[in-house]
Amino acid sequence: MGAPRGSIADRIDVARDRVFVGRQAELRLLRDALAGGPDAPSVLYVHGPGGIGKSALMRQYAKEAVAVGRTVVHVDGRMVPAAPQEFEKAAETAVRTPRALLLIDTFEYCQSLETWLREEFLPGLPADVLVVVAGRHAPDARWSADPGWADVLRVIALGDLSADEAETFLDRRGVDPARRGPLLAFASGHPLALVLAAHASAGHDLPASQRWEPSPEVVAPLLRSILGELPGPQHRLALEVCAQAHLTTEALLRAVVGDDAPELFAWMRDQPFVDRCSEGVFPHDVVREALATDLRWRDPERFDQLYRRLHRHLLERIGSASPGRLLQDVGSLQFLYRDAGHMAQSHAWYTPGLVEDHPYDPSDEADVLALAERGEGPDAAGPVRYWLRNRPQDFRVQRLRGTSAAAAFSAWLRPDPFQGREDDPVAAAAWEHVSAHGPLAPGQHMVLGRFHVYPRHYQRPSPVMDLMLWRMLGELLRDSGLAWSFIVLRDDGFWDAHMTFCDMAPLDRPVVVGGHPYRIFAHDWREVAPRDWLAEKQRTLLTGTDGDCGPDVTDRPAAPAPPPPVMTRPEFAAAVRSALRDLRRPRALEANPLSRSRLVTDHGMTLREVLSNAVAGLVTGRGGDKAYQVATLAFLEGAPTQEAAARRLDMPYSTYRRHLTTATSRIEEMLWRHERTGLPLLAP
Repeated sequence: MGAPRGSIADRIDVARDRVFVGRQAELRLLRDALAGGPDAPSVLYVHGPGGIGKSALMRQYAKEAVAVGRTVVHVDGRMVPAAPQEFEKAAETAVRTPRALLLIDTFEYCQSLETWLREEFLPGLPADVLVVVAGRHAPDARWSADPGWADVLRVIALGDLSADEAETFLDRRGVDPARRGPLLAFASGHPLALVLAAHASAGHDLPASQRWEPSPEVVAPLLRSILGELPGPQHRLALEVCAQAHLTTEALLRAVVGDDAPELFAWMRDQPFVDRCSEGVFPHDVVREALATDLRWRDPERFDQLYRRLHRHLLERIGSASPGRLLQDVGSLQFLYRDAGHMAQSHAWYTPGLVEDHPYDPSDEADVLALAERGEGPDAAGPVRYWLRNRPQDFRVQRLRGTSAAAAFSAWLRPDPFQGREDDPVAAAAWEHVSAHGPLAPGQHMVLGRFHVYPRHYQRPSPVMDLMLWRMLGELLRDSGLAWSFIVLRDDGFWDAHMTFCDMAPLDRPVVVGGHPYRIFAHDWREVAPRDWLAEKQRTLLTGTDGDCGPDVTDRPAAPAPPPPVMTRPEFAAAVRSALRDLRRPRALEANPLSRSRLVTDHGMTLREVLSNAVAGLVTGRGGDKAYQVATLAFLEGAPTQEAAARRLDMPYSTYRRHLTTATSRIEEMLWRHERTGLPLLAP
């Protein structure tokens, strides 16, 4: 007798099961509900944006229920008219069958039945029936307001897959490990985005170091699935504004859409793909990327017009913003140019609201002095203590959300003439420069960005450093009578390119404080005021003429352009990967074309030193500790196999591969950036 023939549906189910990953917490909730018990819920309400995997989870729920002998009844909101009688008819099997599981999917298509469902249909079901509702929108607030539902209902907000789950997701779909990095960066763990990106990129070379630009064939179906049917063109415009702004408020929206802003903002903040924080709303990362890419492709002229309008509005806001709103407006302005120049390398752009910025209070003194000692050494406390006594109003403290102790502090000092010259070597150097190159005229002053202390990530991109950078730009743009600005940073080369991009020239000699050298960067504002400088910077950024360092908007002669690279970008990337593999083979490393690059020849360093410094620099990036550990073992120390390396680091092999891909990508980017700018690649 032949084997059972099975069906096409069986093959489909097997394929779906093979690629299903994650959602373990959600599956445990269902298993607890199926098991019953006095505290088990009777209704699970799953909500999340389109393409997030609600229907896939519902299929797994059905499989779990069948495995324990439950009858499963499906009601698809797309197929049922939004009328109580029709809904009851579709669900009648669940009402008649003991211990049934009623799955109500795509509930957004019959959302108008929610009140009836809550107040009439669900309370009338037998107690042994378990119900799962899945839709795009979170349940109405009246569910949680009614104490009767407290023990009966569990709400599940379905989010993106974790980084490890997304990696596994692509692995099970056969995506080569070398191609996953750019796809993961674009999709941010969104399942449908991962599927579309994997399909569209199949057969294409995706260097790990390059950002993947989704094509219209990816963006269009992704937006259709996530956004659904929009009420009108103004709603699309509101979302495009939200995609460009770091945070969107009703006031920002009004600058673009006019009097419709209240209605559109209220609609937008209720969308499942839009998150909120105390300062405003912001879209999920993949939605932001898709909306921006779509508008840039469909209507590049309108894309630029929207940028210019937002820039103009935010600049006006900065001029009149209250102290509590300044950083938000400056951050939104900077965010418009997040991919330009060195902005991507100098800003973290983490989820808004992670850090709070507060004026200094005398009760913060002990925290500030302790942070200074941890970040800059015991001898640094002297200048901090001096400025706290003389300019306390110029200090800010930063606290991580939900904590009371200061995690960091900064100071944007506006000293009186020659103040601090005897007590702070940095101030002395700044005043010496002013005296030599342009003494202050009556009514003029100088400012000094003196302290940027966050010991956990000292002067490296982080949510805290973002706020410090925004504070400095905001104060510059609001200042009048400004002659000179100085910013002091640890002299390790990390910020040199960014300071050059911002037309901040380093003084000739570093200043040593507490055994550490610091570099002072200066700008003379007497010829070109900060707002005029920013207008010119905006023009060059939008026209793409700024290059790596950007033009100097004063009459100073432009620096000569760096010579073209010896290798093309793909050749350079291949050389980096080869050099990393050969890092413990001196002869092979000597033959690598990178040994003749500017990275090596211009700075008297060996290629091994350059690569070792790049590995050390991984700790400054997001998730840098893991990338550093993996790269150190893979390239500097060595392991017999990658599997052995993963075991030694006590991490799953797939996780090891992901961190290795990330580390290689970041090292390649680091080396390419320093090759183009001519700056030495030093260890952090």
